[in-house]
Amino acid sequence: MSDWNRPIIEEFRANGGKVGGPFEGADLLLLTGTGVKSGRPHVTPLGYLERDGVLFVFASNAGAPDDPAWYRNVRADPRVTVEIGAETFDGVALPVDGDERDRIYSLQGERVPAYAEYQRQTDRVIPVVALHRASAAGRAWALGDELARIHDDLRGRLADLRAEILAVPDGRAARAPDLGRRLREHCVSVCDVLGEHHDGEEARAFPRLAARFPGLAPVLARLRREHVQVTETRRRLLELVEDPGDHDPARVRAELEGMIGRLEAHFAYEEEQLGGVLNAVGPLWRSGPPELEARDGAAG
Repeated sequence: MSDWNRPIIEEFRANGGKVGGPFEGADLLLLTGTGVKSGRPHVTPLGYLERDGVLFVFASNAGAPDDPAWYRNVRADPRVTVEIGAETFDGVALPVDGDERDRIYSLQGERVPAYAEYQRQTDRVIPVVALHRASAAGRAWALGDELARIHDDLRGRLADLRAEILAVPDGRAARAPDLGRRLREHCVSVCDVLGEHHDGEEARAFPRLAARFPGLAPVLARLRREHVQVTETRRRLLELVEDPGDHDPARVRAELEGMIGRLEAHFAYEEEQLGGVLNAVGPLWRSGPPELEARDGAAG
C-alpha cells in the first residue's frame, strides 16, 4: 500500500470501516486485488456506490490521464477481497460498459460532485467496476455453481465405484458374480463424464478465461497439468477394474483411495479458484460454455 493510503487503511480497519479527515462520512471500502507485476496483494481504499445489492467503484485516479494500478490489476485477475464496514467478503471485479456504465457514473457524479469533475479533467472514459460477491445464490447463469454440480455428480459416481470395488477386499465378490460388470459400468461412467468435462474446459472455457483475465494464467496452468494427471488416472481406473480379482485387495484399495483423493483435490481447487469468476461472468457469456451444460445427467 502507498504511504498515502496506509493511514486510511489502518484507520478503516481499526474503526469498523469509518475514517475521519477528508473522507469522513464518505462511502468507502477497501479493495484487495493481486498486483500484475508483483503477484502480491494490493489494497486500495475506494469510494463506492451501491445499487440493487451490487457495489460499484470508479477508476477515477482523481482525473489523471492513466488508469490507476488497482484497475489494471483487476483487469488481469478479477478475484478480489472487499472490506465494507465490518464485513469482508470474496468477490469478482468486472467492468461495466456502455449505457449502464454511463448511468452508474452519472449517479455517482450527482452524489459526489468530485467524480463529475474528475471526468471533465481527463480524456479517458473513467471505468466503472461492479464488485460481485463470489457466492451466486439465486443468480441466473451461475456457471460456478453449475461447475460444482458437475463435480458433485462425479463425486457421487466415484463413491459408487469405491463401494463396489471395496466389495472385493470385503470378500463379497464370490456372492456377486456380476461385480466385474458393475465395476466397469461405474468406471466407464466416471471416465466418460470426466473426459467430456475436461475436454470442454481445455477447448473452450480455459481459453476464454485466459484471454479475458491473463492474471489467471497460473491457476489455469495448474489445472491443465492436473488434467494430464487425471487422464492417467482414468486409464489406471479402467485397468484396475478389468479384473479386480487378479489384483491384491489391499493394493486395489490403496490405489483407488489415492486416485479418488487426487480427483477430489482437483475438483476443490478448481471450485475455489474459478467458481466465483464463472458465477460473475456467466451472464456476460450469454450462452453457457458447452462444457458446463448438463449432459448425460452430469449436472443432475
